[in-house]
Amino acid sequence: MKLKQIERVKKISKSDFISQYVKKQIPVVIEELTEDWPAYHKWKLSYINEIAGDITVPLYDDRPVNHEDGFNEAHTKMKMSDYITLLQSKPTNYRIFLYNLMKEVPVLKNDFLWPDIGLKLVKQMPMLFFGGENSKVFMHFDIDYSNILHFHFHGEKQCMIFPPDQSKYMYKVPHALISREDIDFDDPDYEKFPALKNAEGYITNLKHGEMLYMPEGYWHYMKYLTPGFSMSLRAFPKNITNLSKAAYNVFIMRYFDIMMRRFKGQKWIDYKNQKAIENTNENLAKSA
Repeated sequence: MKLKQIERVKKISKSDFISQYVKKQIPVVIEELTEDWPAYHKWKLSYINEIAGDITVPLYDDRPVNHEDGFNEAHTKMKMSDYITLLQSKPTNYRIFLYNLMKEVPVLKNDFLWPDIGLKLVKQMPMLFFGGENSKVFMHFDIDYSNILHFHFHGEKQCMIFPPDQSKYMYKVPHALISREDIDFDDPDYEKFPALKNAEGYITNLKHGEMLYMPEGYWHYMKYLTPGFSMSLRAFPKNITNLSKAAYNVFIMRYFDIMMRRFKGQKWIDYKNQKAIENTNENLAKSA
C-alpha cells in the first residue's frame, strides 16, 4: 500500500481549516485543539474508572461477522472497573465501540468543548471508543458519511485511512461498510489481495489530546498501540451525493442486510465475502 503521513498543525483558524482541508476533503491532525479542555488534564483511564467504574459496558472483539450476530451487537459485557483493570494488566482484543458513556455519566459532558472550527457539529452526546494494547478496529467507513473529528486520550493509537475513491481496491464487502475481515492491514498478503498494492492512503499516530479530521466517507483502520480511548464528534456530509449514500445506508442497506442474514444465514456472509474478491479483481483488471 502507498501510505503517506497525515499533515499536522498545532493550531489552525476556522477559515483555514475549512478552505485547506474540509473543502478539499483532505485529512489533518490538529495537535493542540484540546489543550484548554478539562478533558486534556482529566481524561485518563484512572479518571474513567473513578466516575464510571460501576457501569456495565458492552465489549467487542475481533471475531469475524457471523449471521447470528445482530447489527453492531456486543460480544460480551463487563463492569467498566474490571475492563480498565484488564486494559492496564495485559493486551486484550476487547474494545468498547460506539458507546454513549456520557448518557450514563453526564459529568463527562463538562470536560470537553464543542470546537468552533467551521463545521456544524451534531449536538448529540458523543460516542466513546476504548481499546487495549494491540487491539484493532477493522477497516470500515461510517454509515452516515459524516465529517469526523476524532480525539484520542490516554496513550497512543495508529490511524490508517483511505479516501472513498480507493474503495475499488479495498475488497469492500457488498451491502456492508467493511472490507474483508481476513485482511491484515498491518501486514497485507499481496498474493491473496493484490489490489491493495494500488491503494493510496494516509497514516499517523495520535497521542493524548490530538485530533484527527477524517473527511466524508473515508475508510479507517485503528490500532491501539497502548491502552486508551477516543471520542468522535461529527458533522453531516456537505456533498449531496454522500448525503444520499448515507440515507441509503441508514434506511435501506442496513435493513436489507439484516433481512438476508435471517433468510440465508452464513451463506449470505460467505457470498458477500466472495463477491468482495470478485468485484475488486474486476476493478483491478479495469485499471491495469
